[in-house]
Amino acid sequence: MGTLQLEVVTPDKTVVSGEVEMAVCPGIEGEFGVLPKHVSLLSALKIGGLRYKVAGGKEEHVFISGGFADVNNDVLTVLAESAEMAQNIDTARAMAAKERAEKRVASHEEQVDTVRAEAALHRAVVRLQVAQFR
Repeated sequence: MGTLQLEVVTPDKTVVSGEVEMAVCPGIEGEFGVLPKHVSLLSALKIGGLRYKVAGGKEEHVFISGGFADVNNDVLTVLAESAEMAQNIDTARAMAAKERAEKRVASHEEQVDTVRAEAALHRAVVRLQVAQFR
């Protein structure tokens, strides 16, 4: 079947770099899969889980906090605002962030930025979902 090179990069570090059999990305219009020999593509990504299969069919999961995916010449490059492998997610920290965000969303005080609070809640919930795939 072949492989493609997957690079998941944030402003701080490279999270994933290696050969994969396939990848599924959280596009803003829905998930999309990338296989070897995929046509060139540029897509915006939403907060979500990126999953990919390495040789032997083992599936890995990465939390992505938005960004862009570029497919070109059997290379999938994901430029993410932040990214974290499922096994590296601190679930206690993510749960605490979720609880804080839920309190801010439920608060009806004027100084609370509800859009930011809802975004923080969404990020925390997705991180917890991705962490289940350790």
